[in-house]
Amino acid sequence: MKIYSITPDDKFIECAEIGFHDEHHESVLETWLENNPDKIIENGNLLMIGRQVATNLGGFIDLLAIDKEGNSVVIELKRNRTPRETLVQALEYLSFVEKLGYEQLDEIFRKYAGDEVINLAQYHHEYFHLDTDEAVVFNKEQRIVIIGQKITPEIRQTSTFLRKKGVRVTCVEFTFYKADDGLRLFSTNIVVGNEADNISTITSGSLPRISEKAFFNSVDANGRFIFEKLLTWAKSKSFPIHWGIKGFSLNVNLSGNHVVFCFGYPPTSVFQQSIYTALFGRGGLSGKIDISEQELQALFEEAQNSGLFQPAGRELKCQINRKFSEKEIEWLFAWLTKVTQAIEKHGLKGESEK
Repeated sequence: MKIYSITPDDKFIECAEIGFHDEHHESVLETWLENNPDKIIENGNLLMIGRQVATNLGGFIDLLAIDKEGNSVVIELKRNRTPRETLVQALEYLSFVEKLGYEQLDEIFRKYAGDEVINLAQYHHEYFHLDTDEAVVFNKEQRIVIIGQKITPEIRQTSTFLRKKGVRVTCVEFTFYKADDGLRLFSTNIVVGNEADNISTITSGSLPRISEKAFFNSVDANGRFIFEKLLTWAKSKSFPIHWGIKGFSLNVNLSGNHVVFCFGYPPTSVFQQSIYTALFGRGGLSGKIDISEQELQALFEEAQNSGLFQPAGRELKCQINRKFSEKEIEWLFAWLTKVTQAIEKHGLKGESEK
């Protein structure tokens, strides 16, 4: 492919294609890719979570990223290695990443960001503008992206074979040009792995949302009694209600920013008929509100000590499998009110610094 610059008198001047390594170190390409995460894979953006990530076998992954669905992406630059070395190393790195759990990915991201309190799940949620109720499973799948000025026939053939066997491999060739005035031009071409030809992953964001009527048709008498009171209370307080594919979330509106403080689920949900807190995860208080860990922990312990809530991962679950007494309902709404008051009192993170 030829690239031309256009002069003021409408003349074409061909830009010279040059070897990238003639003028640049490999780290420059890493930086370019790192700063342009929406230009690497086809039809999608990436969240960079690591650079030069050390593996258990002594190697270093050039760039490690997460896509919108939470899948891990190993990005490798094709250096002056043989095709066999390039593919073996990429597969070695992929086998390392496949073993990583969420906590390890979160640690890699915190080190990369230089922020010990940043949360990968919350940042990913905000970065991709996901809905509050949109769930993401991290590292369910992995993929490789190999980038080089020349993708050899051996790499293309083997990568195509791997894709047929279920290994997600994308190969990208880039070309570097320089115009007479010093303008640098960079073009890319995906030579293996046009995702448009593959079956796309279906996420909860693309599934139909449940309506309030359908939700109440799915709950039992105990659930209807609690949820009717809960939603009536939320509406009286003008708390935004977001409906998901199974249940709903209740939110406090802070100048257009919705902060979730609890979730409601029907019996058909994997969470069963229940109310979940949103203190430490899933876009709740710890990620969005300028509140101390001690105050959050106090709210957590108060709910747990009530006997209504039981631990469920980082959150608490109030399972509605019986009729609640008026005293229990009164306590539940008093506690939820404390949570909403804490949100309104402390406000969004960073707002006090403005």
